[in-house]
Amino acid sequence: MQLLLAAVVVLPLLGAVAALLPAPPGLKGRDPDQAVLRHGVTVTGVVLAAAVALAVGFDHDHPARMQATTDISWIQALGIRIHLGIDGISLPLLVLTALLTFLCALYSYFHLPAGPSPKAFVALLLVLEAGTLATFAVLDLVLFFLAFEMVLIPMYFLIARWGGAQRTYAAWKFILYTLLGSVVMLLGLLLVGLKSGTFDMVALATDNGPNSQLSHTVQLLAVLAIGIGLAVKAPMWPLHSWLPDAHTAAPTVGSVLLAGVLLKMGTYGFVRIALPIAPDGMHTFAPYLAAFAAVGIVYGSLACLALARRGAKGDLKRLIAYSSVGHMGFVLLGIATMTPTGVNGALFANIAHGLITGLLFFLVGALKDRYGTTDLDRLAGRTGAALYGRAPRFGGLLAFGAVASLGLPGLAGFWGEMLAMFGAFEPAAGLSRPAFLTFMALAGLGTLLTAAYLLIVVRRVCMGGKEPAEEAGAAGSPEPDGAAGPLGADGAPEAAGATRTAPVIPDLARYEYAAWSPLAVLTVLAGLWPAALLGLTDPAVQQLLGGGK
Repeated sequence: MQLLLAAVVVLPLLGAVAALLPAPPGLKGRDPDQAVLRHGVTVTGVVLAAAVALAVGFDHDHPARMQATTDISWIQALGIRIHLGIDGISLPLLVLTALLTFLCALYSYFHLPAGPSPKAFVALLLVLEAGTLATFAVLDLVLFFLAFEMVLIPMYFLIARWGGAQRTYAAWKFILYTLLGSVVMLLGLLLVGLKSGTFDMVALATDNGPNSQLSHTVQLLAVLAIGIGLAVKAPMWPLHSWLPDAHTAAPTVGSVLLAGVLLKMGTYGFVRIALPIAPDGMHTFAPYLAAFAAVGIVYGSLACLALARRGAKGDLKRLIAYSSVGHMGFVLLGIATMTPTGVNGALFANIAHGLITGLLFFLVGALKDRYGTTDLDRLAGRTGAALYGRAPRFGGLLAFGAVASLGLPGLAGFWGEMLAMFGAFEPAAGLSRPAFLTFMALAGLGTLLTAAYLLIVVRRVCMGGKEPAEEAGAAGSPEPDGAAGPLGADGAPEAAGATRTAPVIPDLARYEYAAWSPLAVLTVLAGLWPAALLGLTDPAVQQLLGGGK
């Protein structure tokens, strides 16, 4: 188990180095580019197999105990150790990361985004995987920070070099926001380590009672500093503004990984560091965190409604990005309740969001490849997508992802949001119940708004129909200023006076089935059998909130 966990973290790094080296003569094949893409699929597949083996070998009777641990002195003068381990909190995130990265590598093998060398693409993808996996596996504050920062550079280049329109602006905005947040977080981590005399996260989590070496003031400063860095990555309103631009500009696999795993690094940090190590400071800031979370839920939903309305020229990819602000708001609300119910809901919602939103970004990226745009007005018009009639399996999967995202009972999206609101109904002792009931009511309103905009998107994209702009064009009126004309079958704008014909939209290809089916199946399984995940997280959460007891 120790070797398996070490291999899960190290193998992607070794694979990234190997991807940049010349391929051995026997492995080049006919196309060197396909050879390196095949290398990416192989490495991520081996990492996924190792992660699944970890899950199988995990002692499910004691999920609160750190398992597969490695503890080696690294920088003795500073007390920094290479300390790895997994419990019921980190194991699901580890497996989710390995799964999504493998599916992204598989999808890219058949559909590589336009950009520079495939070697660089595969290497960056593997470095990104290594940093994310390490974040969920390390148990030392300094190593956590290094792994947390390790993902920034590869994601920056994936957006800047393989992204779409305004990719340079989006990449710079992403890295500046996250780097500034990380600088503040580093100060908080150093404060905790220097004041307590150790950077070991397990030791700190079990020494947070009355005899803790962290005073109330130190805990307040630590939670404030660490929380800002984590909130930027989460992303918490109003520190979220980098997210829509990054998602809109990123290539499909970049969006999948950004939403599916990178956002979870922020919320995981709250659960692994802020809650157990500085409980007094977290207790003080919990109402403010909950307030920001509740506002984010409503704000994200209203932004999506504005993008979904007719004539708004809303971008479907941007809409899914804003939906993440709302969904991650439920995660932050559950954490802010500081109750087992709320924190378990937050951890469940983390996994559910990774599965569902990862699937949605895959689908939206494929829709753009087929149709040439993600503009909702153009996708919804008479010559738009109309997926139910033109690509029924594609349309059915998009509708499935939408109803899963809105929290339909029986699918994964339901349980996390429900448990987060249950936690807000009865928050931890000392927290204002009237305030949290207000936050719960706002979250409930957010679920209604979420259902509204997702059903509007499904109706417009999957069913199609004549849009107001087309009606005006049919009456001889010019289209609104800046509006693009309808697309022809080849995805290019039609010439003036041309007969409008519906574009040919291919249905799901075999490689798309292979890359997306696991996400759909796991969404159903998690919705029908939530105990499989909650049975892992609950004992670990109970121990974490109980000060390691």
